[in-house]
Amino acid sequence: MSKQYLQDQILLAAEKATGIKIEAKNLTLEKPKQAAHGDWATSIALSLAKELKAKPRDIAQNIVDSLELDASLVAKTEIAGPGFINFTLTSDWLYKELTGLLSQGSKYGQSQMGPSTLLGVPKKAQVEFVSSNPTGPLNVGHGRQAAIGDSLCRLLEATGYQVTREYYFNNAGLQMKKLAQSVFLRYQEILGKKIDFPEDLYQGEYIKEIAGNCRREKGDSLTEADLEYFKQSAVAVIFEEIKATLKRMGIVFDVFYNESDLYQRGEIESTLQALKGQGLTYESEGAVWFKATQFGAEKDRVLVRSTGEPTYRLPDIAYHLTKFKRGFDLVIDVFGSDHQATFPDVLAALGALGFDPSRIDVRIHQFVTLMRGGEQVKMSTRKANFVTLDELFDEVGADAARYFFLMRRMESHLDFDLDLAKKKSDENPVFYVQYAHARICSILEHAKEKGVVRAAGDLLLLKEPEEIKLIKSLLEFPELVQGAAQSREPHRIPTYLQELAGIFHNFYHQHRVVTEDQALSNARLDLCQATRTVIANGLGLLGVSAPEKM
Repeated sequence: MSKQYLQDQILLAAEKATGIKIEAKNLTLEKPKQAAHGDWATSIALSLAKELKAKPRDIAQNIVDSLELDASLVAKTEIAGPGFINFTLTSDWLYKELTGLLSQGSKYGQSQMGPSTLLGVPKKAQVEFVSSNPTGPLNVGHGRQAAIGDSLCRLLEATGYQVTREYYFNNAGLQMKKLAQSVFLRYQEILGKKIDFPEDLYQGEYIKEIAGNCRREKGDSLTEADLEYFKQSAVAVIFEEIKATLKRMGIVFDVFYNESDLYQRGEIESTLQALKGQGLTYESEGAVWFKATQFGAEKDRVLVRSTGEPTYRLPDIAYHLTKFKRGFDLVIDVFGSDHQATFPDVLAALGALGFDPSRIDVRIHQFVTLMRGGEQVKMSTRKANFVTLDELFDEVGADAARYFFLMRRMESHLDFDLDLAKKKSDENPVFYVQYAHARICSILEHAKEKGVVRAAGDLLLLKEPEEIKLIKSLLEFPELVQGAAQSREPHRIPTYLQELAGIFHNFYHQHRVVTEDQALSNARLDLCQATRTVIANGLGLLGVSAPEKM
């Protein structure tokens, strides 16, 4: 992998030339905007100029003089402009790497970044995502989180981790009581009683449907004493719908961890006692408080209400303690922005109890706004006052939904353009990438029909600028995957695929693949096959299909 190799060599040379040890994160290595400036460029000399009180070009020259580069990989190193160092890769390296790509096929892009060196045992990672209360259908916000979480899992697996996909099933606490009460009151309405339905209970047709199911199953004699039955009935129906929705998205969880198990196993009480034992709690106004201000919070937090009901924080702390006990090396929590104020308290409590909170990587995503015709879509026609994820799938399909959810950084608000997601044209990003894959499949099929006998092509025949540019783009994929996994940024994949599809389409429009020259045809067919492989592998990391026909 050329970028990693160059980064390592530049850091070594810079320390040798200047005596300054530079952190890898502080080294910038980017693709120049102009092809004439090489394949990679670094501005390290400019960043060191102030500290060394020297001219950037002089620093650059010293670094270049200290470089010990593999001549089979780097053809040329030169200093440009105010002090940039540009690197040009050898053609032989490009062809060798392209041959490796073709031989690896569906495994291309995978690495062993994650495994432990101890007996080759993979590191264990747990990714918690969605974890929606079973109080209603999944909405588009849950959909974005589902796409992000599952793509992170795929990236971690591609880099060697053993991954557990986990859904924290909130089947206890205040919201469950509200759900049971909601269904009971709708049941009362079905029986003909006049009910003043409180605004803070769960609205929506789905509650009425569940109440109707309860009546058909148990008749007209149920009372408020049967709230547990109403709760269990509602949870069973809603959770099956949640799992069905996730299945439409191609997501299957390994573990559904029940919040109620924390109570039954005494985890909640033992966690509370452990916090008390560390002197991190106190009682006031009948409630139990966590001393969050000791850890930088603006105010202390309630752990147990005066009613005896725990707030979210206490079960969350207890739940995360189980993650440590289960031996995960890495824990990633994907949360919506409504968790922004909660998770710091959980991490602080874990640290106070002697666990390493740095093993938990919390990722917060922002909201989704659906747009149609330039206007915000606010209401669902069927359920409650939100658009369900199933409704979105019905309109644009699961592929488009997943791709659009992942196109932007998770920290950015997402405007989801429904009109664009349905277009069958190059304007639609997911269509554009999938069409590149389908076009390649069509080219390969056309070659068969023309009687072209595929053989390993002489890749040295690929010398046109469009061909070289395409090869270089393909060879960026492994480092892209590794970088996306390390930074927890799945949006890097669609950004790359968009650019790759454009480079391929340009190559296709400039050059015939199947020609009278059998050797050149085979070389170009190999290039097409390599492109098909990378697009399919990239879409796979997003959980998006790679169709052969469109």
